[in-house]
Amino acid sequence: MTGSTAASFTADDYRARMERAARTAAEAGLAGLLVAPGPDLVWLTGYTPPAVTERLTLLVLAAGQDPVLVVPALEAPDAQKAAGASTLTLRDWTDGKDPYAATAALLDSSGRFGISDNAWALHLLALQQAVPGSSYTSLTEALPMLRAVKDAAELELMTAAGAAADATFEDIRNVPFAGRREAEVAADLDRLLRRYGHEQVDFTIVASGPNGANPHHEAGDRVIERGDMVVLDFGGLKDGYGSDTSRTVHVGEPTDEERRVHDIVREAQEAGFRAVRPGAACQDVDRAARAVIADAGYGEYFIHRTGHGIGVTTHEPPYMIEGEERSLVPGMCFSVEPGIYLPGRFGVRIEDIVTVTEDGGRRLNTTSRELVIVE
Repeated sequence: MTGSTAASFTADDYRARMERAARTAAEAGLAGLLVAPGPDLVWLTGYTPPAVTERLTLLVLAAGQDPVLVVPALEAPDAQKAAGASTLTLRDWTDGKDPYAATAALLDSSGRFGISDNAWALHLLALQQAVPGSSYTSLTEALPMLRAVKDAAELELMTAAGAAADATFEDIRNVPFAGRREAEVAADLDRLLRRYGHEQVDFTIVASGPNGANPHHEAGDRVIERGDMVVLDFGGLKDGYGSDTSRTVHVGEPTDEERRVHDIVREAQEAGFRAVRPGAACQDVDRAARAVIADAGYGEYFIHRTGHGIGVTTHEPPYMIEGEERSLVPGMCFSVEPGIYLPGRFGVRIEDIVTVTEDGGRRLNTTSRELVIVE
Protein backbone atom coordinates (compact mmCIF):
# COMPACT_ATOMS: atom_id res chain seq x y z
CA MET A 1 0.00 0.00 0.00
CA THR A 2 1.36 3.41 -0.88
CA GLY A 3 0.29 6.84 0.21
CA SER A 4 -0.92 7.72 -3.28
CA THR A 5 -4.57 7.90 -2.24
CA ALA A 6 -3.94 10.91 -0.03
CA ALA A 7 -4.14 13.36 -2.94
CA SER A 8 -7.54 11.99 -3.92
CA PHE A 9 -9.33 12.82 -0.66
CA THR A 10 -9.60 15.87 1.56
CA ALA A 11 -9.24 16.30 5.30
CA ASP A 12 -13.04 16.52 5.46
CA ASP A 13 -13.30 13.11 3.78
CA TYR A 14 -11.07 11.57 6.43
CA ARG A 15 -12.88 13.38 9.26
CA ALA A 16 -16.20 11.98 8.02
CA ARG A 17 -14.75 8.45 7.81
CA MET A 18 -13.36 8.57 11.34
CA GLU A 19 -16.60 9.98 12.74
CA ARG A 20 -18.61 7.29 10.97
CA ALA A 21 -16.26 4.55 12.17
CA ALA A 22 -16.48 5.74 15.79
CA ARG A 23 -20.27 6.06 15.59
CA THR A 24 -20.66 2.62 14.02
CA ALA A 25 -18.41 1.11 16.70
CA ALA A 26 -20.58 2.64 19.43
CA GLU A 27 -23.71 1.28 17.75
CA ALA A 28 -22.07 -2.16 17.79
CA GLY A 29 -21.55 -1.88 21.56
CA LEU A 30 -17.83 -1.14 21.40
CA ALA A 31 -15.96 1.44 23.46
CA GLY A 32 -13.91 2.33 20.40
CA LEU A 33 -11.60 1.19 17.63
CA LEU A 34 -7.83 0.68 17.68
CA VAL A 35 -6.38 0.88 14.18
CA ALA A 36 -2.84 -0.30 13.44
CA PRO A 37 -0.83 0.38 10.27
CA GLY A 38 -2.49 -1.18 7.24
CA PRO A 39 -5.35 -0.53 4.85
CA ASP A 40 -7.79 0.60 7.57
CA LEU A 41 -5.37 3.27 8.80
CA VAL A 42 -4.78 4.52 5.26
CA TRP A 43 -8.52 4.63 4.56
CA LEU A 44 -9.30 6.47 7.80
CA THR A 45 -6.43 8.96 7.88
CA GLY A 46 -4.48 8.92 4.62
CA TYR A 47 -1.38 7.96 6.59
CA THR A 48 1.01 5.17 5.67
CA PRO A 49 3.95 4.81 8.09
CA PRO A 50 7.34 4.86 6.34
CA ALA A 51 7.97 1.36 7.65
CA VAL A 52 6.06 -1.20 9.65
CA THR A 53 8.23 -1.88 12.71
CA GLU A 54 7.90 -3.07 16.28
CA ARG A 55 7.30 0.54 17.39
CA LEU A 56 3.65 1.15 18.23
CA THR A 57 1.53 3.22 15.83
CA LEU A 58 -2.16 3.17 16.72
CA LEU A 59 -5.21 5.27 15.87
CA VAL A 60 -7.68 5.47 18.76
CA LEU A 61 -11.28 6.22 17.81
CA ALA A 62 -14.24 6.54 20.18
CA ALA A 63 -17.59 8.26 19.81
CA GLY A 64 -17.62 11.68 21.44
CA GLN A 65 -13.81 11.90 21.59
CA ASP A 66 -11.35 13.49 19.23
CA PRO A 67 -9.37 10.88 17.29
CA VAL A 68 -5.80 10.38 18.49
CA LEU A 69 -2.90 8.86 16.58
CA VAL A 70 -0.21 7.41 18.84
CA VAL A 71 2.98 7.48 16.80
CA PRO A 72 6.74 7.12 17.36
CA ALA A 73 8.39 10.56 17.66
CA LEU A 74 10.80 9.80 14.84
CA GLU A 75 7.84 9.21 12.50
CA ALA A 76 5.68 12.11 13.68
CA PRO A 77 6.90 14.48 10.91
CA ASP A 78 5.65 12.02 8.28
CA ALA A 79 2.34 11.54 10.10
CA GLN A 80 1.82 15.31 10.19
CA LYS A 81 1.97 15.37 6.38
CA ALA A 82 -0.91 12.91 5.97
CA ALA A 83 -4.04 14.28 4.34
CA GLY A 84 -6.14 13.53 7.41
CA ALA A 85 -3.61 14.71 10.02
CA SER A 86 -5.36 18.03 10.62
CA THR A 87 -8.48 16.19 11.77
CA LEU A 88 -6.81 14.28 14.62
CA THR A 89 -4.43 14.73 17.54
CA LEU A 90 -0.93 13.31 17.24
CA ARG A 91 0.51 11.90 20.44
CA ASP A 92 4.11 10.92 19.90
CA TRP A 93 6.35 8.86 22.12
CA THR A 94 10.12 8.50 22.25
CA ASP A 95 12.26 5.41 22.50
CA GLY A 96 12.71 4.43 26.12
CA LYS A 97 9.19 5.53 27.06
CA ASP A 98 6.21 3.19 27.43
CA PRO A 99 3.80 3.72 24.51
CA TYR A 100 1.25 1.37 26.05
CA ALA A 101 0.91 3.46 29.18
CA ALA A 102 0.33 6.51 26.99
CA THR A 103 -2.28 4.62 24.98
CA ALA A 104 -3.95 3.20 28.09
CA ALA A 105 -4.79 6.73 29.21
CA LEU A 106 -6.98 7.08 26.11
CA LEU A 107 -8.97 3.91 26.71
CA ASP A 108 -12.01 3.01 28.78
CA SER A 109 -10.45 0.77 31.42
CA SER A 110 -13.29 -1.75 31.16
CA GLY A 111 -14.15 -1.25 27.50
CA ARG A 112 -14.38 -3.70 24.64
CA PHE A 113 -12.55 -2.50 21.55
CA GLY A 114 -12.39 -3.45 17.90
CA ILE A 115 -8.78 -3.82 16.82
CA SER A 116 -7.25 -4.13 13.35
CA ASP A 117 -6.88 -7.69 12.14
CA ASN A 118 -3.25 -7.00 11.24
CA ALA A 119 -2.27 -5.54 14.63
CA TRP A 120 0.78 -7.28 16.03
CA ALA A 121 0.21 -9.74 18.88
CA LEU A 122 3.09 -7.93 20.61
CA HIS A 123 1.00 -4.76 20.80
CA LEU A 124 -2.32 -6.40 21.66
CA LEU A 125 -0.81 -8.38 24.53
CA ALA A 126 0.92 -5.28 25.89
CA LEU A 127 -2.36 -3.32 25.77
CA GLN A 128 -4.15 -6.11 27.61
CA GLN A 129 -1.48 -5.95 30.29
CA ALA A 130 -1.66 -2.14 30.48
CA VAL A 131 -5.48 -2.14 30.63
CA PRO A 132 -6.34 -5.46 32.29
CA GLY A 133 -10.07 -4.75 32.37
CA SER A 134 -10.28 -4.24 28.60
CA SER A 135 -11.23 -6.81 25.96
CA TYR A 136 -10.86 -6.94 22.19
CA THR A 137 -12.45 -8.26 19.03
CA SER A 138 -11.20 -8.16 15.46
CA LEU A 139 -12.27 -5.11 13.51
CA THR A 140 -13.44 -7.23 10.59
CA GLU A 141 -15.62 -9.37 12.85
CA ALA A 142 -17.06 -6.35 14.66
CA LEU A 143 -17.50 -4.00 11.70
CA PRO A 144 -17.22 -6.07 8.52
CA MET A 145 -18.92 -3.42 6.39
CA LEU A 146 -16.79 -0.48 7.56
CA ARG A 147 -15.22 0.10 4.12
CA ALA A 148 -17.77 -1.78 2.01
CA VAL A 149 -19.86 1.11 0.64
CA LYS A 150 -17.79 3.35 -1.63
CA ASP A 151 -18.51 7.03 -2.16
CA ALA A 152 -18.45 8.73 -5.57
CA ALA A 153 -14.72 9.49 -5.45
CA GLU A 154 -13.88 5.93 -4.45
CA LEU A 155 -16.07 4.53 -7.23
CA GLU A 156 -14.22 6.70 -9.71
CA LEU A 157 -10.92 5.20 -8.56
CA MET A 158 -12.37 1.68 -8.65
CA THR A 159 -13.62 2.27 -12.19
CA ALA A 160 -10.18 3.49 -13.29
CA ALA A 161 -8.51 0.43 -11.73
CA GLY A 162 -10.94 -1.85 -13.58
CA ALA A 163 -10.24 -0.06 -16.86
CA ALA A 164 -6.50 -0.53 -16.33
CA ALA A 165 -6.99 -4.26 -15.77
CA ASP A 166 -9.12 -4.40 -18.92
CA ALA A 167 -6.40 -2.68 -20.93
CA THR A 168 -3.96 -5.26 -19.58
CA PHE A 169 -6.16 -8.10 -20.82
CA GLU A 170 -6.55 -6.53 -24.26
CA ASP A 171 -2.77 -6.47 -24.55
CA ILE A 172 -2.05 -9.89 -23.04
CA ARG A 173 -4.36 -11.66 -25.46
CA ASN A 174 -1.99 -10.61 -28.25
CA VAL A 175 1.24 -11.97 -26.74
CA PRO A 176 2.53 -15.45 -27.62
CA PHE A 177 1.36 -18.21 -25.29
CA ALA A 178 2.37 -21.51 -26.92
CA GLY A 179 5.91 -22.55 -26.09
CA ARG A 180 6.32 -20.09 -23.22
CA ARG A 181 6.34 -20.83 -19.51
CA GLU A 182 3.42 -19.72 -17.35
CA ALA A 183 5.81 -17.54 -15.35
CA GLU A 184 6.78 -15.63 -18.49
CA VAL A 185 3.16 -14.74 -19.26
CA ALA A 186 2.66 -13.83 -15.60
CA ALA A 187 5.61 -11.43 -15.88
CA ASP A 188 3.93 -9.87 -18.92
CA LEU A 189 0.77 -9.34 -16.85
CA ASP A 190 2.76 -7.70 -14.07
CA ARG A 191 4.50 -5.39 -16.53
CA LEU A 192 1.26 -4.41 -18.23
CA LEU A 193 -0.60 -3.72 -15.00
CA ARG A 194 2.20 -1.38 -13.99
CA ARG A 195 2.24 0.23 -17.41
CA TYR A 196 -1.43 1.04 -16.97
CA GLY A 197 -0.90 2.67 -13.60
CA HIS A 198 -0.85 -0.01 -10.91
CA GLU A 199 1.61 0.77 -8.14
CA GLN A 200 1.09 -2.67 -6.61
CA VAL A 201 0.46 -6.03 -8.30
CA ASP A 202 -1.09 -8.56 -5.92
CA PHE A 203 -1.44 -11.62 -8.16
CA THR A 204 -0.87 -12.78 -11.73
CA ILE A 205 -2.33 -16.26 -12.01
CA VAL A 206 -1.54 -18.06 -15.27
CA ALA A 207 -2.92 -21.61 -14.97
CA SER A 208 -2.54 -23.68 -18.14
CA GLY A 209 -3.96 -27.07 -19.01
CA PRO A 210 -4.40 -29.26 -15.91
CA ASN A 211 -3.08 -26.43 -13.70
CA GLY A 212 -6.29 -24.57 -14.49
CA ALA A 213 -8.16 -26.95 -12.18
CA ASN A 214 -6.38 -25.27 -9.22
CA PRO A 215 -8.11 -21.90 -8.66
CA HIS A 216 -5.07 -20.39 -6.89
CA HIS A 217 -2.34 -21.98 -8.98
CA GLU A 218 0.99 -20.16 -8.78
CA ALA A 219 2.40 -19.54 -12.25
CA GLY A 220 5.36 -21.86 -12.70
CA ASP A 221 7.69 -23.50 -15.19
CA ARG A 222 5.07 -25.47 -17.09
CA VAL A 223 5.37 -24.75 -20.80
CA ILE A 224 2.04 -23.74 -22.29
CA GLU A 225 1.06 -25.96 -25.21
CA ARG A 226 -1.30 -25.68 -28.14
CA GLY A 227 -4.64 -27.11 -27.08
CA ASP A 228 -4.38 -25.71 -23.53
CA MET A 229 -7.11 -23.83 -21.76
CA VAL A 230 -5.44 -21.04 -19.73
CA VAL A 231 -7.02 -19.27 -16.77
CA LEU A 232 -5.76 -15.70 -16.30
CA ASP A 233 -6.54 -13.97 -13.00
CA PHE A 234 -4.73 -10.74 -12.17
CA GLY A 235 -5.03 -7.52 -10.23
CA GLY A 236 -3.61 -5.15 -7.67
CA LEU A 237 -3.86 -1.53 -6.59
CA LYS A 238 -4.04 1.55 -8.80
CA ASP A 239 -4.04 4.85 -6.90
CA GLY A 240 -4.76 2.84 -3.78
CA TYR A 241 -7.86 0.99 -5.07
CA GLY A 242 -8.16 -2.56 -6.29
CA SER A 243 -8.59 -4.35 -9.57
CA ASP A 244 -9.25 -8.07 -10.02
CA THR A 245 -10.40 -9.78 -13.21
CA SER A 246 -10.30 -13.27 -14.67
CA ARG A 247 -10.63 -14.43 -18.24
CA THR A 248 -10.03 -17.88 -19.68
CA VAL A 249 -8.33 -18.14 -23.04
CA HIS A 250 -7.54 -21.10 -25.29
CA VAL A 251 -4.34 -21.73 -27.23
CA GLY A 252 -5.59 -22.66 -30.69
CA GLU A 253 -9.01 -24.15 -31.39
CA PRO A 254 -10.87 -25.62 -28.39
CA THR A 255 -12.79 -28.87 -28.30
CA ASP A 256 -16.57 -28.92 -28.17
CA GLU A 257 -16.43 -29.85 -24.49
CA GLU A 258 -14.11 -26.96 -23.68
CA ARG A 259 -16.43 -24.54 -25.44
CA ARG A 260 -19.43 -25.99 -23.63
CA VAL A 261 -17.81 -25.67 -20.19
CA HIS A 262 -16.75 -22.10 -20.96
CA ASP A 263 -20.28 -21.26 -22.11
CA ILE A 264 -21.72 -22.64 -18.86
CA VAL A 265 -19.36 -20.50 -16.76
CA ARG A 266 -20.16 -17.45 -18.88
CA GLU A 267 -23.88 -18.02 -18.36
CA ALA A 268 -23.31 -18.50 -14.63
CA GLN A 269 -21.34 -15.26 -14.43
CA GLU A 270 -24.14 -13.44 -16.23
CA ALA A 271 -26.72 -14.93 -13.86
CA GLY A 272 -24.69 -13.80 -10.85
CA PHE A 273 -24.42 -10.30 -12.28
CA ARG A 274 -28.15 -10.11 -12.97
CA ALA A 275 -28.85 -11.05 -9.34
CA VAL A 276 -27.11 -7.86 -8.17
CA ARG A 277 -29.58 -5.26 -6.93
CA PRO A 278 -30.13 -3.22 -3.77
CA GLY A 279 -31.80 -5.25 -1.05
CA ALA A 280 -30.79 -8.63 -2.44
CA ALA A 281 -28.77 -10.80 -0.10
CA CYS A 282 -25.11 -11.50 -0.83
CA GLN A 283 -25.96 -15.20 -0.98
CA ASP A 284 -28.45 -14.52 -3.79
CA VAL A 285 -25.53 -13.74 -6.12
CA ASP A 286 -23.86 -17.03 -5.20
CA ARG A 287 -27.09 -18.97 -5.59
CA ALA A 288 -27.83 -17.53 -9.03
CA ALA A 289 -24.39 -18.35 -10.42
CA ARG A 290 -24.16 -21.74 -8.73
CA ALA A 291 -27.58 -22.84 -9.97
CA VAL A 292 -26.49 -22.52 -13.61
CA ILE A 293 -23.42 -24.68 -13.04
CA ALA A 294 -25.31 -27.24 -10.94
CA ASP A 295 -28.12 -27.53 -13.49
CA ALA A 296 -25.52 -28.25 -16.18
CA GLY A 297 -24.17 -31.15 -14.11
CA TYR A 298 -20.93 -29.53 -12.93
CA GLY A 299 -21.96 -28.43 -9.43
CA GLU A 300 -19.29 -30.47 -7.64
CA TYR A 301 -16.61 -28.73 -9.71
CA PHE A 302 -17.48 -25.20 -8.58
CA ILE A 303 -15.37 -25.26 -5.42
CA HIS A 304 -15.22 -21.68 -4.11
CA ARG A 305 -17.48 -18.76 -3.25
CA THR A 306 -18.83 -16.67 -6.10
CA GLY A 307 -17.26 -13.41 -4.98
CA HIS A 308 -15.46 -11.18 -2.50
CA GLY A 309 -15.48 -7.49 -1.73
CA ILE A 310 -12.75 -5.20 -3.03
CA GLY A 311 -11.59 -1.69 -2.29
CA VAL A 312 -8.34 -0.55 -0.67
CA THR A 313 -7.51 -4.25 -0.51
CA THR A 314 -8.19 -6.77 -3.26
CA HIS A 315 -10.07 -9.13 -0.90
CA GLU A 316 -12.38 -7.81 1.83
CA PRO A 317 -16.01 -8.12 2.98
CA PRO A 318 -18.69 -8.62 1.80
CA TYR A 319 -18.51 -12.18 0.46
CA MET A 320 -20.90 -13.69 -2.06
CA ILE A 321 -21.44 -17.06 -0.44
CA GLU A 322 -24.29 -19.23 0.84
CA GLY A 323 -25.25 -18.19 4.35
CA GLU A 324 -24.32 -14.52 3.94
CA GLU A 325 -27.68 -12.81 4.33
CA ARG A 326 -26.32 -9.27 4.46
CA SER A 327 -28.16 -7.01 2.00
CA LEU A 328 -26.48 -5.41 -0.99
CA VAL A 329 -26.28 -1.61 -0.80
CA PRO A 330 -25.51 0.90 -3.58
CA GLY A 331 -21.78 1.58 -3.60
CA MET A 332 -20.69 -1.92 -2.59
CA CYS A 333 -18.05 -3.39 -4.91
CA PHE A 334 -17.30 -7.10 -5.25
CA SER A 335 -16.29 -9.80 -7.69
CA VAL A 336 -18.61 -12.18 -9.50
CA GLU A 337 -16.36 -15.08 -10.47
CA PRO A 338 -17.87 -18.53 -10.90
CA GLY A 339 -15.71 -21.34 -12.20
CA ILE A 340 -15.57 -25.00 -13.16
CA TYR A 341 -12.44 -27.00 -12.32
CA LEU A 342 -11.98 -30.48 -13.78
CA PRO A 343 -9.10 -32.22 -11.95
CA GLY A 344 -6.22 -33.28 -14.18
CA ARG A 345 -7.80 -31.65 -17.23
CA PHE A 346 -8.58 -27.93 -17.25
CA GLY A 347 -10.43 -25.12 -15.53
CA VAL A 348 -12.50 -22.08 -16.50
CA ARG A 349 -13.14 -18.91 -14.50
CA ILE A 350 -14.70 -15.62 -15.60
CA GLU A 351 -14.60 -12.65 -13.22
CA ASP A 352 -15.74 -9.06 -13.22
CA ILE A 353 -15.79 -6.52 -10.43
CA VAL A 354 -19.34 -5.24 -10.02
CA THR A 355 -20.69 -2.27 -8.08
CA VAL A 356 -24.25 -2.06 -6.80
CA THR A 357 -26.24 0.82 -8.29
CA GLU A 358 -29.61 2.30 -7.31
CA ASP A 359 -31.45 -0.16 -9.54
CA GLY A 360 -29.10 -3.06 -10.21
CA GLY A 361 -25.39 -3.48 -10.85
CA ARG A 362 -22.64 -2.06 -13.05
CA ARG A 363 -19.63 -3.99 -14.28
CA LEU A 364 -16.22 -2.38 -13.73
CA ASN A 365 -14.70 -4.85 -16.19
CA THR A 366 -16.03 -4.75 -19.71
CA THR A 367 -13.73 -6.92 -21.82
CA SER A 368 -15.33 -9.74 -23.79
CA ARG A 369 -16.45 -12.72 -21.77
CA GLU A 370 -16.48 -14.95 -24.85
CA LEU A 371 -13.76 -17.60 -25.16
CA VAL A 372 -10.71 -15.82 -26.61
CA ILE A 373 -8.35 -17.76 -28.91
CA VAL A 374 -4.65 -17.00 -28.44
CA GLU A 375 -1.57 -18.26 -30.19
